[in-house]
Amino acid sequence: MSHSADLIESVVESKDQLVSNLRRVVSDTEDLLAATAGQTDSKITELRARARENLLVAREKLADADALVRARARQAAAATDDYVHDNPWSSIGAAAALGILIGVLLGRR
Repeated sequence: MSHSADLIESVVESKDQLVSNLRRVVSDTEDLLAATAGQTDSKITELRARARENLLVAREKLADADALVRARARQAAAATDDYVHDNPWSSIGAAAALGILIGVLLGRR
């Protein structure tokens, strides 16, 4: 695998982990807000209000990040499609070479 492919895979994994962590924080915050709903202490009320605001911001950021990732994936797919259409023989050769390599590696097992 090339360096750029490794880098892309690493970025995708990091993004997935970040999104997963953010979803967990959102879920935990929702649980905390529900658990403290009956509390009337002024400090808790203030913290609940701040948590609710931050939760709304986090949801918006998560939606924005998801939309950006989807848009970039569509761009990458379009660029790949354009390359394959512009260079069909190179693409066929690369796919054949990859197939042979996989066949050789699987044949060794």
